Parts: sequence; C-alpha cells; structure tokens
Amino acid sequence: MSTEYFRDISKIPYSPSAGPRDVLCFKHYNASEVLHGRTMEEWLRFSVCYWHSFCGTGADPFGFPTLQRPWNEGGSPMDIAKKRLHAAFEFFTKLGVKYYTFHDRDMAPDGATLEESNRHLDEMTDLALELQKQTGVKVLWVTCNLFANPRYMNGASTNPDCHVLAYAAAQVKKGLDVAKKLGAENFVFWGGREGFHSIYNTDVAAELKHMANFFKMAVAYKEKIGLKCQFLIEPKPKEPCKHQYDYDAMSVIGFLKQYGLDQHFKLNIEPNHTTLAGHSYEHDVVMASVFGMLGSVDSNTGSPDLGWDTDQFPMDIRNTTIVMKTVIEMGGLQPGGLNFDAKVRRESTDPEDLFIAHIGAMDAFARGLRNAVRIIEEGVISGMLKERYLSFTEGIGQKVDEGRATLEELEEFIKQNGEPKVTSGKQEKYESIFNHYL
Repeated sequence: MSTEYFRDISKIPYSPSAGPRDVLCFKHYNASEVLHGRTMEEWLRFSVCYWHSFCGTGADPFGFPTLQRPWNEGGSPMDIAKKRLHAAFEFFTKLGVKYYTFHDRDMAPDGATLEESNRHLDEMTDLALELQKQTGVKVLWVTCNLFANPRYMNGASTNPDCHVLAYAAAQVKKGLDVAKKLGAENFVFWGGREGFHSIYNTDVAAELKHMANFFKMAVAYKEKIGLKCQFLIEPKPKEPCKHQYDYDAMSVIGFLKQYGLDQHFKLNIEPNHTTLAGHSYEHDVVMASVFGMLGSVDSNTGSPDLGWDTDQFPMDIRNTTIVMKTVIEMGGLQPGGLNFDAKVRRESTDPEDLFIAHIGAMDAFARGLRNAVRIIEEGVISGMLKERYLSFTEGIGQKVDEGRATLEELEEFIKQNGEPKVTSGKQEKYESIFNHYL
C-alpha cells in the first residue's frame, strides 16, 4: 500500500513521558492497557470519519478551500477517489485505529444515473475491501448521503414527492448491500433534510408516517439479505433544516416507540448536536443510555456560544470523563464506538495537523476512561447516590420504586408522618468530588 501521502510521519507511538511539545505521540492512550476488565482499545473503539478528514477542503460559507490535499488533486473523479482511499488507509494504520466510517458519496463520486453511481460504489468498495484485508481496519458504520444532492432539498424519506422518496430508498438499498459487503458493524440514518423550514407547507403527520415506513422498509431489506449490523439514528435539532424531526435523543426515542421501531434501532449521539438542542454536552448520551438506546457516539464538540455545528475535536477532559463513565456503566458501546466526526480548523492546513487533532482527542478520551474507572471503582459518588435515594429501598418508598403504591397509600403515609424535612442536595460537594478525579 502506498505511503507517499504522510511519508514524514511514522506509526504513532505511546510515549507517556513525552513533553508538552511532543504532539505526534500518545501520552495517555495505551491500546493494550487493561482497565476495568478490558483493554483501552476495547473500551474506546476509536473510528476516523472519512468525510471530514479526507474529503474536507476547509471551505466555509465565507471563504474558499484552504486545505490543499494531494489525494484530492489530479485525475478523474474516480482516480481522485482511489487516491483518497489509499491516503485514508495509510492514515488509519499510522494512527493505529481499527475502524472508519463513511457516507456512500464520500467513498465514490455521484454518477449521472443511479446505475452509474452504483457502479462507482462497487469499484471503490472492491478497493476498500482489499485494503481492509491488508490492514485489519474495519467499518464501524456506513451511512447514505440523503441531503447534499438538490433532489433532497425538501427531504428524502419525508419529501412531499414520492419519486424522491423512491430514489432515497434505492440509494439506501445499495448502502445496505455495501454495508454487508464490507462487514460494517452499524448503519446510520441522519435526517439532515428530514424536517421543515415552514409549517405552512408541511404535513407533519404525513411526513413522520412516511419516514417511519421508510425505516420499516430498511429493516425488512436488512433482514432479507441477512445483514448483521446495528441500525442507528443520529439526532440533531436543526441545520440544515430549521426544525429537524430527530431533534434530540428523547424525540427520536419517542418516534421509535410510537411507530414500533424501538426494537430495531438505537441512537448515534453527537454531543455537538446535543448542545445545539440547548442541552449539556453529556445530556443525550446519558438519556439514551438510561433507556437502553445508546448505540454509538460521534465524538466531537462544538462552541456553545455559536449557533451552528462546528464539529471540533473533543479535548475537554470533564466531558470525556462523563461520557466514558456512562459507557462503562452500560457495559461498553460495542458494536458501536467513538467516531471522530470532527474536522481540523480551516486554518490548520499542515498534514500533521490531522494527526495532532486525532491524537489529542484520543488522549482526551483515554484520560476520561482512566478517570471514569477510578470514579466507578472507588465508589465514592455511587455510595453517596445510594444514600441519597435510600428512602426508596424499604417501606412505602420500596412500594413506589416497584410500582405497587397507590395515591391513597401515599396520602395515608403523609397523614402519619407529616411534612418531609428539607434535605440538602449537596450539588457543590458532588461537583468537588468529581473534579478530584480530573
């Protein structure tokens, strides 16, 4: 396999004693180190996203491309696609990650017809399969780009024109075939155009029903071809739509339960989307986990002071600690993982910046994992929580917890016991103890 794109960078080593200026090494991520019964690699399941890291140009609504990537230059669209794929696998192996993710139209260029697009995808996935076999790198998840082409400007599965919905269905059918071919462990649906800009021209009930039926068709085809992977929906409140139907974790969970799809799907949570919905970084990760619906995490962050999706690399140790505490408590993310749906800033133009960004984020999650293991194994916070909810372990509280109490019984309890005493929530104490582990 060609190594011409990053010839000045060797395989990234683990160097825990490295200094602050040593940025092309892991100082905390030690893939084979065992913590809480598993290796770091098994807990973290890192993945590199193809679109930001290898298709991104640094362009934004106010400026032209700034990232001059040799793999994106010269030759036909298919020639460029092949160079890009070789560059990506060189990057994966030197970084030491075992997974990658992609959209169908990242991997292969759109053709003039669906048939031509499918031929492009067949050729490119043949090459991807060969490179996977050579390197041992696997697909964490595949998704279909049902938002960029002008045909999808009014939505894909929620489009008012069934002709467009049919095209999206054909594209997803091919995407599922590709997922099976490459051994993808998950398949993601992100509805960037599934929503509305104006309620006046939108039949919300019809669109939600059509989207649910679209998902049911995908489930049926998955079962028909024997595809063994987890289906995921990725919530986002807005952008590009003014309002997206998959607004946040609870919206998606409610939708899935309403249409009887909750046994077939879990959620792929992107924290930058969570903060766009007005929640804290960890909110949707925790809520999805509580409902047994957390399937994977698109590990990035945003700038809460901005109103759009900035897709930055996650470097905040508090955030990574809370996420990893949640992941450990639910027994791990498998078959999902931590996918870096993040892009280097348009001002970070050197090829090494791509490595530095991923290394920094991987180290941040490794530190979060170490912190979370200490929090769980030392049990200080869990012990305090147990004490805080102690009243639900016996008597009337136990009956409430088990769903056996009645309003009449609770009224009688108050008559016998009077006004409850005021008990401090000790929020600052919990926060202080949590910070002890960072």
